[in-house]
Amino acid sequence: MPDTLNEQTLNTFLAALASSAPTPGGGSVASLSGAMAAGLVSMVCSLTIGKKQFAEIEGEVRGIQGRAEGLRRELQALAQEDMEVFGRLSAAYKLPRTTDADAASRQAAIQKVTQAAAEVPLRTAQAAVALIPLCTFLASRCSRLIVSDIGVAALLARATVQSAVLNVEINLSGLEDKIFVREARARIEDMIIGLGEEAEGILKIVRSRING
Repeated sequence: MPDTLNEQTLNTFLAALASSAPTPGGGSVASLSGAMAAGLVSMVCSLTIGKKQFAEIEGEVRGIQGRAEGLRRELQALAQEDMEVFGRLSAAYKLPRTTDADAASRQAAIQKVTQAAAEVPLRTAQAAVALIPLCTFLASRCSRLIVSDIGVAALLARATVQSAVLNVEINLSGLEDKIFVREARARIEDMIIGLGEEAEGILKIVRSRING
Protein backbone atom coordinates (compact mmCIF):
# COMPACT_ATOMS: atom_id res chain seq x y z
CA MET A 1 0.00 0.00 0.00
CA PRO A 2 1.31 3.51 -0.78
CA ASP A 3 2.83 5.27 2.23
CA THR A 4 0.83 8.50 2.01
CA LEU A 5 -2.77 9.40 1.25
CA ASN A 6 -1.68 11.47 -1.72
CA GLU A 7 -0.15 8.37 -3.32
CA GLN A 8 -3.23 6.20 -2.89
CA THR A 9 -5.96 5.60 -5.42
CA LEU A 10 -9.45 6.65 -4.43
CA ASN A 11 -10.48 3.00 -4.22
CA THR A 12 -7.57 2.17 -1.90
CA PHE A 13 -8.39 5.08 0.37
CA LEU A 14 -12.08 4.23 0.59
CA ALA A 15 -11.32 0.57 1.26
CA ALA A 16 -8.98 1.56 4.09
CA LEU A 17 -11.58 3.98 5.43
CA ALA A 18 -14.20 1.23 5.51
CA SER A 19 -11.88 -1.29 7.15
CA SER A 20 -11.26 -1.94 10.84
CA ALA A 21 -8.01 0.07 10.69
CA PRO A 22 -8.19 3.17 12.90
CA THR A 23 -6.78 5.37 10.15
CA PRO A 24 -7.79 7.01 7.95
CA GLY A 25 -10.64 8.26 10.10
CA GLY A 26 -12.81 11.28 10.67
CA GLY A 27 -9.93 13.72 10.90
CA SER A 28 -8.51 12.78 7.52
CA VAL A 29 -11.97 12.76 5.96
CA ALA A 30 -12.60 16.27 7.27
CA SER A 31 -9.34 17.54 5.78
CA LEU A 32 -9.95 15.86 2.44
CA SER A 33 -13.47 17.27 2.31
CA GLY A 34 -11.94 20.70 2.69
CA ALA A 35 -9.38 19.91 0.00
CA MET A 36 -12.21 18.96 -2.36
CA ALA A 37 -13.97 22.24 -1.57
CA ALA A 38 -10.77 24.09 -2.42
CA GLY A 39 -10.47 22.08 -5.63
CA LEU A 40 -13.97 23.15 -6.67
CA VAL A 41 -13.14 26.79 -6.02
CA SER A 42 -10.02 26.44 -8.13
CA MET A 43 -11.97 24.74 -10.91
CA VAL A 44 -14.50 27.57 -11.06
CA CYS A 45 -11.61 30.02 -11.26
CA SER A 46 -10.04 28.04 -14.12
CA LEU A 47 -13.34 28.17 -16.01
CA THR A 48 -13.60 31.93 -15.43
CA ILE A 49 -10.07 33.08 -16.25
CA GLY A 50 -9.59 34.01 -19.89
CA LYS A 51 -13.27 34.59 -20.63
CA LYS A 52 -14.06 38.01 -22.11
CA GLN A 53 -17.18 38.53 -20.02
CA PHE A 54 -15.11 38.15 -16.85
CA ALA A 55 -12.12 40.26 -17.91
CA GLU A 56 -12.83 42.95 -15.29
CA ILE A 57 -12.47 40.49 -12.40
CA GLU A 58 -9.75 38.27 -13.85
CA GLY A 59 -7.05 39.67 -11.58
CA GLU A 60 -9.13 38.99 -8.49
CA VAL A 61 -10.08 35.52 -9.72
CA ARG A 62 -6.43 34.66 -10.30
CA GLY A 63 -5.69 35.72 -6.74
CA ILE A 64 -8.56 33.57 -5.45
CA GLN A 65 -7.30 30.60 -7.40
CA GLY A 66 -3.82 30.98 -5.94
CA ARG A 67 -5.30 31.11 -2.46
CA ALA A 68 -7.56 28.11 -3.10
CA GLU A 69 -4.66 26.04 -4.41
CA GLY A 70 -2.59 26.89 -1.37
CA LEU A 71 -5.43 25.82 0.91
CA ARG A 72 -5.94 22.62 -1.08
CA ARG A 73 -2.30 21.64 -0.60
CA GLU A 74 -2.49 22.52 3.09
CA LEU A 75 -5.62 20.47 3.66
CA GLN A 76 -4.21 17.47 1.81
CA ALA A 77 -1.12 17.64 4.01
CA LEU A 78 -3.30 17.88 7.12
CA ALA A 79 -5.14 14.70 6.13
CA GLN A 80 -1.82 12.87 6.16
CA GLU A 81 -0.70 14.60 9.34
CA ASP A 82 -3.89 13.49 11.10
CA MET A 83 -3.01 9.87 10.40
CA GLU A 84 0.55 10.34 11.56
CA VAL A 85 -0.35 12.01 14.84
CA PHE A 86 -2.85 9.23 15.57
CA GLY A 87 -0.01 6.75 15.09
CA ARG A 88 2.12 8.63 17.60
CA LEU A 89 -0.75 8.73 20.06
CA SER A 90 -1.31 5.00 19.75
CA ALA A 91 2.40 4.44 20.39
CA ALA A 92 2.25 6.66 23.47
CA TYR A 93 -0.59 4.62 24.94
CA LYS A 94 1.53 1.47 24.50
CA LEU A 95 4.44 2.81 26.55
CA PRO A 96 5.25 0.81 29.69
CA ARG A 97 3.76 1.80 33.04
CA THR A 98 5.37 -0.82 35.27
CA THR A 99 6.87 1.69 37.68
CA ASP A 100 5.66 5.07 38.88
CA ALA A 101 8.35 6.70 36.75
CA ASP A 102 7.20 4.74 33.71
CA ALA A 103 3.60 5.72 34.33
CA ALA A 104 4.49 9.39 34.69
CA SER A 105 6.57 9.34 31.52
CA ARG A 106 3.78 7.59 29.63
CA GLN A 107 1.18 10.12 30.80
CA ALA A 108 3.40 13.03 29.82
CA ALA A 109 3.87 11.52 26.35
CA ILE A 110 0.13 10.98 25.95
CA GLN A 111 -0.61 14.57 26.93
CA LYS A 112 1.99 15.96 24.54
CA VAL A 113 0.72 13.99 21.55
CA THR A 114 -2.94 14.60 22.41
CA GLN A 115 -2.26 18.32 22.25
CA ALA A 116 -0.70 17.84 18.81
CA ALA A 117 -3.73 15.76 17.83
CA ALA A 118 -5.98 18.69 18.73
CA GLU A 119 -3.85 21.15 16.77
CA VAL A 120 -4.23 19.29 13.47
CA PRO A 121 -8.04 19.60 13.22
CA LEU A 122 -7.79 23.16 14.52
CA ARG A 123 -5.64 23.97 11.50
CA THR A 124 -8.04 22.06 9.27
CA ALA A 125 -10.96 24.14 10.50
CA GLN A 126 -8.99 27.35 10.03
CA ALA A 127 -8.10 26.45 6.44
CA ALA A 128 -11.70 25.54 5.63
CA VAL A 129 -13.00 28.80 7.10
CA ALA A 130 -10.66 30.66 4.74
CA LEU A 131 -12.49 29.11 1.77
CA ILE A 132 -15.82 30.70 2.61
CA PRO A 133 -14.97 34.28 1.55
CA LEU A 134 -13.62 32.91 -1.73
CA CYS A 135 -16.97 31.22 -2.34
CA THR A 136 -18.79 34.42 -1.42
CA PHE A 137 -16.91 36.39 -4.06
CA LEU A 138 -17.42 33.82 -6.81
CA ALA A 139 -21.06 32.96 -6.09
CA SER A 140 -22.40 36.19 -7.58
CA ARG A 141 -19.74 36.63 -10.25
CA CYS A 142 -18.96 33.28 -11.89
CA SER A 143 -20.92 31.82 -14.78
CA ARG A 144 -24.43 30.72 -13.85
CA LEU A 145 -23.62 27.35 -15.46
CA ILE A 146 -21.08 26.53 -12.74
CA VAL A 147 -22.55 28.39 -9.78
CA SER A 148 -23.78 25.12 -8.24
CA ASP A 149 -20.13 24.06 -7.88
CA ILE A 150 -19.53 27.04 -5.63
CA GLY A 151 -22.57 26.03 -3.60
CA VAL A 152 -21.11 22.55 -3.15
CA ALA A 153 -17.74 24.05 -2.21
CA ALA A 154 -19.38 26.21 0.46
CA LEU A 155 -21.31 23.25 1.87
CA LEU A 156 -18.17 21.12 1.98
CA ALA A 157 -16.17 23.91 3.60
CA ARG A 158 -18.79 24.38 6.31
CA ALA A 159 -19.00 20.62 6.90
CA THR A 160 -15.21 20.49 7.11
CA VAL A 161 -15.20 23.10 9.86
CA GLN A 162 -17.94 21.34 11.80
CA SER A 163 -16.26 17.95 11.41
CA ALA A 164 -12.82 19.27 12.36
CA VAL A 165 -14.25 20.91 15.48
CA LEU A 166 -15.59 17.53 16.62
CA ASN A 167 -12.10 16.11 16.30
CA VAL A 168 -10.68 19.01 18.29
CA GLU A 169 -13.24 18.51 21.05
CA ILE A 170 -12.59 14.80 21.49
CA ASN A 171 -8.89 15.50 21.97
CA LEU A 172 -9.48 18.43 24.30
CA SER A 173 -11.57 16.19 26.53
CA GLY A 174 -8.47 14.20 27.44
CA LEU A 175 -6.13 17.12 28.08
CA GLU A 176 -5.01 18.27 31.50
CA ASP A 177 -3.61 21.60 30.26
CA LYS A 178 -6.62 23.78 30.95
CA ILE A 179 -4.96 26.88 29.51
CA PHE A 180 -4.47 25.15 26.14
CA VAL A 181 -8.04 23.82 26.26
CA ARG A 182 -9.43 27.29 26.96
CA GLU A 183 -7.33 28.88 24.20
CA ALA A 184 -8.31 26.18 21.69
CA ARG A 185 -12.00 26.67 22.43
CA ALA A 186 -11.57 30.42 22.05
CA ARG A 187 -9.96 29.85 18.66
CA ILE A 188 -12.93 27.72 17.65
CA GLU A 189 -15.39 30.38 18.75
CA ASP A 190 -13.54 33.02 16.73
CA MET A 191 -13.55 30.80 13.65
CA ILE A 192 -17.21 29.89 13.66
CA ILE A 193 -18.69 33.32 14.40
CA GLY A 194 -20.95 34.10 11.47
CA LEU A 195 -19.85 31.01 9.55
CA GLY A 196 -23.33 29.52 9.26
CA GLU A 197 -24.84 32.80 8.15
CA GLU A 198 -22.16 33.39 5.53
CA ALA A 199 -22.52 29.86 4.15
CA GLU A 200 -26.30 30.25 3.99
CA GLY A 201 -25.84 33.57 2.22
CA ILE A 202 -23.75 31.83 -0.44
CA LEU A 203 -26.39 29.16 -0.90
CA LYS A 204 -29.10 31.80 -1.18
CA ILE A 205 -27.18 33.47 -4.01
CA VAL A 206 -26.52 30.13 -5.68
CA ARG A 207 -30.18 29.08 -5.57
CA SER A 208 -31.32 32.49 -6.77
CA ARG A 209 -29.05 32.30 -9.79
CA ILE A 210 -29.99 28.71 -10.55
CA ASN A 211 -33.67 29.64 -10.49
CA GLY A 212 -33.08 32.72 -12.62
